[in-house]
Amino acid sequence: MKYKLGKEPKEVLKMAVEAVTLCKQFVDDVEFSPEDATRSEPEFLRELCEAVIAAGATTINIPDTVGYTTPSEYGGLFKFLLTNVRGAEKAIFSAHCHNDLGLATANSLAAVQNGARQIECTINGIGERAGNTAMEEVVMAMRTRKDTFGIQTRTKTEEIARASYLVKTITGMLVQPNKAIVGANAFAHESGIHQDGVIKHRETYEIMKPETVGLSSNRMVLGRHSGRAGFKDRIVKLGFSPQAEELEAAYQRFLEIADRKKEIYDEDIRALFSEETRKSTGDRFQLEGFTVSTGTKSTPTAGVRILIDGHVREESSTGDGPVDAIYKAIQKTTGMDPEVSRLVISPVTEGQDAMAEASVTLQYKGDRVVGKGSSTDIIEACSRAYISALNRF
Repeated sequence: MKYKLGKEPKEVLKMAVEAVTLCKQFVDDVEFSPEDATRSEPEFLRELCEAVIAAGATTINIPDTVGYTTPSEYGGLFKFLLTNVRGAEKAIFSAHCHNDLGLATANSLAAVQNGARQIECTINGIGERAGNTAMEEVVMAMRTRKDTFGIQTRTKTEEIARASYLVKTITGMLVQPNKAIVGANAFAHESGIHQDGVIKHRETYEIMKPETVGLSSNRMVLGRHSGRAGFKDRIVKLGFSPQAEELEAAYQRFLEIADRKKEIYDEDIRALFSEETRKSTGDRFQLEGFTVSTGTKSTPTAGVRILIDGHVREESSTGDGPVDAIYKAIQKTTGMDPEVSRLVISPVTEGQDAMAEASVTLQYKGDRVVGKGSSTDIIEACSRAYISALNRF
């Protein structure tokens, strides 16, 4: 209050009541959120919550703004407020945690155990700095440990994996493999003893079934001889609702990949289908082909062939590495030279012939866009991602 607002407690209290009173003139449901509540004087926080509830606030959000508190402290704060704030029963108390110390999920669950009935969270735990409480973690914790929490959400958990993938695709923010619930290794058992136990009786080592979050326990493997029917069936089972044109375009990409990659897994199909559906019939730029020449004692050189407004143009360029060279060649071809602010390349599956997915963030004339591309060839994946981003300007 002193340094940010330049106000005394009484002034802040008056401002809060005035703000809630004003909001109530327009809407019935008003949430009040006192910033940095966990480091505030408990007695002042109690007085503040009491005043805004009296003014009509229906939700009181208690944020751990800098991710500083611990579960026992945060849970204790909720217990204190719900016990001592007059009129507390008239409002829903809400948890809002940041993950700076890796305690966002634990803190949120501690709040629930002490009376919180709303958790503000994000898919994959994305958010500023170290992120926020991960939705999938608190939802599945309460579902898996019904005996401890005795409270459930109305979340359709079977959509969690799809939602996680969608957020990852749109934001370009990767999910670490060992991330709880939605990480690639979340349901993987590498230890021989664990594998033997799972085979004999799944519940020995699996506290959740993959199906409960929308993952298949049986990974279907497709190959170059898989037909359209099998491909479509897998697309639908992965949760997509393809249009005929999208399905055909994705199937053609599938055949291209199948010529280079012996086995194609669900993750590969999800990546290539997502890339194809992001394309538009109105896309100005289409990658027709490219060449790259590089070596330990040679200057990396790249050439590209791009379809622009129905006409093929070709250019070449050198660069500091093959990706830089091909990006410069694309810039010469398209006449656009955006700044690459972020480039992330990650394997979609494992193995020498694994698919790679590239995510590139470009900034151009004040706009910022994200493009995605996938291929068994890393340079092609990067090129597709760059072209995908250019088509979004």
